Amino acid sequence: MAEVAGPSLEVRDENQAIADEDRENIEPEKKKAKTEKGGKHLPYNLEERLNGILCCTVCLDLPRSAVYQCINGHLMCAGCFSHLLADARLKDETATCPNCRCEISKTHCSRNLAVEKAVCELPSECQYCAKQLPRCKLEQHESELCIERITACKYLRIGCPWKGPFHELFLHEQSCLHPKKSGDEIMEALKQIDESRARETMLFDSIFNLLSFEKITFSDLQLRPYRTDDFITKLFYETSRFTAFNLQWVIKARVNDDIKNPHQTMRRMLSYQLVLKSKIQAPIDMYFIALQGPYGETKVRPIIYRHEFSDDSPETDYHILPVINSMECNKMLAAKTVNVRLILFQVQK
Repeated sequence: MAEVAGPSLEVRDENQAIADEDRENIEPEKKKAKTEKGGKHLPYNLEERLNGILCCTVCLDLPRSAVYQCINGHLMCAGCFSHLLADARLKDETATCPNCRCEISKTHCSRNLAVEKAVCELPSECQYCAKQLPRCKLEQHESELCIERITACKYLRIGCPWKGPFHELFLHEQSCLHPKKSGDEIMEALKQIDESRARETMLFDSIFNLLSFEKITFSDLQLRPYRTDDFITKLFYETSRFTAFNLQWVIKARVNDDIKNPHQTMRRMLSYQLVLKSKIQAPIDMYFIALQGPYGETKVRPIIYRHEFSDDSPETDYHILPVINSMECNKMLAAKTVNVRLILFQVQK
């Protein structure tokens, strides 16, 4: 009986090579899902994926204002960028990108305007009505247009505590009882409002009165960061000597009243003192105010301080430099210098 010949060795090798090539060309399941028509199998939509790409590498949230990037392109929102620079200043270290550890500073990093514009167009949810809107229009919607936004009663000044959705405001004001209250009841509510207004008025009246003094001068100063020579160094700020009323002065400042490890605190503040460097024959009574400098970025509220300088008391106590919040303080710490304008008023005896 004739023997049936099997496939030749060359044919078997060729079939094996074709099978191996087919296995290599098989697409992974995830890749197939992404390329299917309509994108029905995509786990997230485009906006959600862009949120993950364009978010800040520190807080993992979409930036609300400026966007900075390191030399390798990692993104940081303005608040986190200032916080990183401030932490590095407090720890006496070089600020680095949290992703790639490259050096970051205001000269090494740049604004990414394309990302800022892209983030403005991404949809975001209104906190009141959950409506999806571009981020650039969200603020106006929440403050002026949303019918669910929280609104106070127009009779708030006379004591009405009601706050609720805007679409319920009309019905509430129609039935509000405060317009029908007696004058004595309304005066109690107005008293609290008048007290806060009186404090503001007193401050500005005091400033206007000081401006009528005969001897007034002001100096635009730069507080520069230095380190103490102690075993554990501490950060402090100091200006160069400046002249006012033919006398030499210096301003010194410190962070969080020199507490230990100020970089571990979220709430930060600067306090300053005015130091007289010249010798004087008689005591000098002085008012002084520290304000935002002409080239400074930090907003400072005016507070008037007073001190009588003498040879026994040539320096004031440390007074708080009243910035608006800790974020503004981080801006000051992140900068190479702190710009302030100091106004001095000499009291005539």
